[in-house]
Amino acid sequence: MRSRLFDWFNAVFLIGLGLITVLPLLYVLAGSFASESEIASRHFFLWPEKFVTTTYDYIFGTDTFVRALMVTVVVTAVGTAIQVMLTLTMAYPLSKSYLPGRTLVLNLVIFTLVFTGGMIPLYLVVRDLGLLDSYWALVLPLAINPFYLIIVKTFFQALPEALEEAARIDGANDLQVFLRIVLPLSKPIIATFSLFYAVAIWNDYMSPLLYISDSHKWTLQMLVRQLTAPEADSANALEALQGYAFPEQGVKFAIIVIATVPILLFYPFLQKHFAKGVLIGSVKE
Repeated sequence: MRSRLFDWFNAVFLIGLGLITVLPLLYVLAGSFASESEIASRHFFLWPEKFVTTTYDYIFGTDTFVRALMVTVVVTAVGTAIQVMLTLTMAYPLSKSYLPGRTLVLNLVIFTLVFTGGMIPLYLVVRDLGLLDSYWALVLPLAINPFYLIIVKTFFQALPEALEEAARIDGANDLQVFLRIVLPLSKPIIATFSLFYAVAIWNDYMSPLLYISDSHKWTLQMLVRQLTAPEADSANALEALQGYAFPEQGVKFAIIVIATVPILLFYPFLQKHFAKGVLIGSVKE
């Protein structure tokens, strides 16, 4: 009886927690397809009385939104590729015990997990490198996550040494071993951390806020921030089209939906690798 009560309590608690998480998202989704008058008159709803696409027609008809969406897609794709490549190419040599200076480098990596310079020193570094108002400022300053690096390194250490030795006997050099032997065996870990890096870049608004002053280089998250901030002038931020009444609340809902849905759609394709990749890289057997 106690076990059943405990199971029922867990089920009710998890369902309630799930509803708390999902209901606001459903409200935002429903609000993006509702009229401004309905949003103003109904405080909460999960299904609009009448589906309208005025908001989406409005935002997709503005140059600012389309440009911000394309900037975010390109920065996410390029940034994820660079970050994954740098993480893999640094983790692989560090997984070899015979690498000179390996312990020192690992200690420096671990040091950055505990201590960071902070926002102002990082800004000064970006400024002195001439990266302000550059898309590279959104990718390079945090190109390698030290926590991810350690997990990937541990994953490489768990790979059988016999495979690499056999490849070297056949005449392969270190680069060929890495490209032809190690990377094909690392698909789960690559898929996992590609997702981690992509989500981080896609959702990042602090970097554009700090380093990008040109509104023509805004990312989607920066545009969302400008539209939803209490002091924001949403119509001016989005360059309202002539002939349209500005749907202020609907625009906020629709842009939040568009900023969220791509990651939600991308995740299922990597889900099968997700748990496996993290667990494989977490513990060395």
